[in-house]
Amino acid sequence: MTINRARPLLLVLLAFLGACATNPVTRKSELSFVSEAQEIRIGNQQYLQSQQSSGGKYLLDPALAAYVAEVGGKLVKVSDRPNLPFEFVVINDSVPNAWALPGGKLAINRGLLTELKSEAELAAVLGHEIVHAAARHGARSVEQGTLLSAGAAIISVLGADSRHAGLIDFAAQGGAALIGLRYGREHELEADHYGIDYMLRAGYDPKAAVELQETFVRLSGDKASNWLSGLFATHPPSQERVDANRNRAAGLPAGLFRGEEVYRQKIAGLMKAKPAYAAHDEGRKLLAKEPEKALAKADEALRAEPREALFHGLRGDALKRLGRVAEAEREYDEAIKRNGEYFAHYLNRGQARQQLGNKAGAQSDLEQANRLLPTAAAHFALGNLAQGASNPARAIEHYRLAAGSDSEVGRRAGSALVRLDLPRNPAAYVLVEPVADKAGNLALRITNRAPAALHKLRVAAVAPGFAREYAPPGTLKPGQSVLVATGVRLSELGNTASRLRGELRGAEVAE
Repeated sequence: MTINRARPLLLVLLAFLGACATNPVTRKSELSFVSEAQEIRIGNQQYLQSQQSSGGKYLLDPALAAYVAEVGGKLVKVSDRPNLPFEFVVINDSVPNAWALPGGKLAINRGLLTELKSEAELAAVLGHEIVHAAARHGARSVEQGTLLSAGAAIISVLGADSRHAGLIDFAAQGGAALIGLRYGREHELEADHYGIDYMLRAGYDPKAAVELQETFVRLSGDKASNWLSGLFATHPPSQERVDANRNRAAGLPAGLFRGEEVYRQKIAGLMKAKPAYAAHDEGRKLLAKEPEKALAKADEALRAEPREALFHGLRGDALKRLGRVAEAEREYDEAIKRNGEYFAHYLNRGQARQQLGNKAGAQSDLEQANRLLPTAAAHFALGNLAQGASNPARAIEHYRLAAGSDSEVGRRAGSALVRLDLPRNPAAYVLVEPVADKAGNLALRITNRAPAALHKLRVAAVAPGFAREYAPPGTLKPGQSVLVATGVRLSELGNTASRLRGELRGAEVAE
């Protein structure tokens, strides 16, 4: 290995470092190698799945969604990047939150809308998120992550004679990582500062941004609040932000539009339904241990708001836990009638249909769930269906995807994958390497590369005219290695020692 092997990667990194541009919002010079077209592509690729993973669209009040988009549109027109394809969506989740993807794809939860007091406060939230998109905060996080990957790749090449598959993989960033991004102090202060500029240009009272931050700081002290799992997790409030906003607004015109009354009118339906969603959320918490009480909460929510698909979904989940699977399927039918755009309804109905023996219906639902949002649960269930249909290749494909999840379902999928594929492809799961100790004795290093624990291993050291099999005791956990002594000195093998290899002769998944 020489430095020459790393030179192409070093040149790429230097090219990245030389790709400076002026930020369209701050007017500062900064590293930039994600183009505007790439920003837009990232946003387009991740927007729908990010909505699904956040709770899906809020559909009961299209006029409210249109109002949010209208307010957002006023701010976009006066922003520094009005030509970005901005979109706004209301997410059907009670957790107070808002997020922005690169390229101008924004969302606000209904749970945050119910906490705001005026259109000016809504403008403060949306203006803040518009700045995150316009100032390339998400794109800069992608760039910084890619640079770290590039640096790691160069170190790897210099030190371990390995190849890096690719320096830039925007798809691997994932919408979940971007919407769950915890913005740093600099980005939050920038979003506050320029967000107030956008409010002022659009005719909104900038003092609403100050009052909003004061409220956020006050609420952040409540450790039991669901704000901690929402907006505060990604947009941490601070007294510094309050002071900066207050100083910024102090010299700006007063008496601009606040819109308390119009805002109350626009969210009146949402406020009326708020107790129903509170009952639903409480039922979700009760579901695992007290499904009867969860069912009662679902019924309470439905009496208050019978149009909401989520409430039928909760009722179906409770019935399924109570063993009333046929009734659960009918509730999922009702949920899908009311919202055919949300993955969870198809996933849950698919699982219910699988339990009821409706394999074709289950497969159709699970595939539709994956089209909306791929999940380990759906892939695992589809793997089971494929295995039952004597299609091992398809089952292996689904199990492998599901096994990538760090969850109980992922672990079950990993065990199923290894059971099915290990006899066909042993080298992919167990590495057996002949090694020599300091005394010149032959040993076999066995490494479990499978996503499941293995036992009853049988391995062999093989060379021309030589073969010895060994059965190491115990269980080998995922990622674990063990060294097996063979009792053979390398000198005994003569010239064949250079042609030694290790073989896996047998292994089973440990229960």
